[in-house]
Amino acid sequence: MDLSFLKMMKNLPAMMGQMKEMQAKMEALRVEGVSGGGMVKAVINGRGDLLDLAIEKEIIDPEDPEMLQDLIISAIADAKQKVAEQMQGEISDLAGGVDLSSLGINLPGM
Repeated sequence: MDLSFLKMMKNLPAMMGQMKEMQAKMEALRVEGVSGGGMVKAVINGRGDLLDLAIEKEIIDPEDPEMLQDLIISAIADAKQKVAEQMQGEISDLAGGVDLSSLGINLPGM
């Protein structure tokens, strides 16, 4: 059996407490995603909830609503990617650098 896994299992109670702290930290997290050279900005929290959306009026073209739709989607996707990267880093730190996926442990959203 993998020694990293045994070490992780030994530290499971402490990890559970740290996991709760991490969840609270991620819920409080605010991340900004941008698109269109900063003309569209989306702010989400660690759960992926959209908290704010800012659109510069210069980017609004009534003749091309699809472009604005694409920029909004892109800004939200950028923010979600940043949250996922931060979560992955937090989880990696929590697991002591052990790649959980290599142990068959897949966390939602990762």
